[in-house]
Parts: sequence; C-alpha cells; structure tokens
Amino acid sequence: MYQSRDLNINYIKSSQSRHCYGMGLGIIILDEIYPGFPGDTRNASAYPFPIQYEIAEGLSGKDLLFKEDKSSYLESIKQAAKKLEKIGCRAIAGECGYFAYFQKEIAGYVNVPVFMSSLLQVPFAQQLIGANQVVGILVFSKDVLTSAHLEAVGIQSGSNYVIEGVLESSGCSELTNLYMLPDPKLRGAYYDKIQTELIQVAVNFSQNCPNMGAILLECSGMQPFARAIQQAIDIPVFSWGTLLDYAYSVVVHRDYYGHI
Repeated sequence: MYQSRDLNINYIKSSQSRHCYGMGLGIIILDEIYPGFPGDTRNASAYPFPIQYEIAEGLSGKDLLFKEDKSSYLESIKQAAKKLEKIGCRAIAGECGYFAYFQKEIAGYVNVPVFMSSLLQVPFAQQLIGANQVVGILVFSKDVLTSAHLEAVGIQSGSNYVIEGVLESSGCSELTNLYMLPDPKLRGAYYDKIQTELIQVAVNFSQNCPNMGAILLECSGMQPFARAIQQAIDIPVFSWGTLLDYAYSVVVHRDYYGHI
C-alpha cells in the first residue's frame, strides 16, 4: 500500500470520459440485501485495488436466476455499467455468475473491458487442461444455467465441462439460505458451516468426475472458500477472485522492480 510516488505522473489533465481518477474495477451488484464475507464480490475489503459498486436497480438474485425472460432488466444493467464507466472505472464486472446472460450486450455498450461472469474463465481453463480432462463448473443452481448463459461467455456446448449445483445437491443449506430466505433481516451465515458444506459438495463432485482437471466456482459467495476447496481436492481452482485479479492486472498493469 505504501509505495513511493510514481515519478512518471508529473502532469495531469481532465478527461472527458472520467469524473474520478485512480479508479479500479466497477462491480454491478444486485438490488438486494445480504452480507458477504471478505472475498465475496460484494465485500470490497479483501481486494488490493479500488472497487466501486453500482446497483442494477430492480434486479434481485431470484429474478436473475429464475425469471425466464430477463430482457426487462437489460436497461437497468446498462445504466449501472454506464455510471461506473463515467465515474472512471477501468473495467466492469458483475456480482453474480449468472450475469453471463448479459455479457455481450454490456461489452458492446461501454468502452472499457467487461467481465460480467466468472464463467468467462471456463474456455481458458479448458485450454489449460486438454480435451481428455473436464472443467467442473460448480454453480448455485444448475437447473437455471442455460445454453444462453454459456454461449454468451464463449463456452461451447458439449465441450469438456461438467456442471453441478449446490442448490440441487441439497448439501449447502447455509449458503443457499443466505441468498434465498424471503426476509432480508433474517439473512446470515456462519463461515465455518459454509466451508464444511462447500468442501463436501466439491469433494463429491470431483470424486464423481475422476477426470476433472480444474474446477470453476461460479458463485461470488463461494470465493472466500476457494483455498479450502483447493486444499481438499488439489486441482486448479478458478473463481471470482482469480477473474477480478486478472481483470485489474490487464487494465492497470504492474511494473517490475528487481535486480540483475
């Protein structure tokens, strides 16, 4: 955090496209109240770069996941993306993996890189492990993940991936209750209980697919437990954390200091 001044920054001038400066990532979040542990996309405290949030007004998690016709929410997402771009964010991300549905529309609407879903990493992971292995995609609900979501982020139907949902597995009640309880005032969760349940779901998933070469955690609520999951199944883990780190690295490239 405490670095010497960048001597390359000597003269500054206003930009017609930015209202603020030194910004990092802009994240579009759902119009819904629930807490997030450090590492969750909704919790800015664990990231080593600036995070700016904007709400997609009127869009709840249940709407995003379970409403078949999502077209009515596109305008709200566009407005949130445009606000983040205007304030000066160097890249824009979504809060939930199911924002994949809108990847192409938002990427074509703003002039900064757009990372709407953790699922964007699946084609990359597939190339890393080869065709004889599969990428395990652990999502919140596999029943609502459609071909439209997958195709929007470049995942080829029938390619080397398998999908499991924590909602359908009935093995992670602590996480599902955090998002699904009707009364926001009752939404809460214990870290250790989610971790125990998620690890078991991931272990079962990997054991049922012995040729799994990597796993992708779709849900932003899974990211705080990515390291524990990796320690349990010992394969590469892709998550919202790896995506956001990558997103920032390409729009604010690090400099290199060392010696010969």
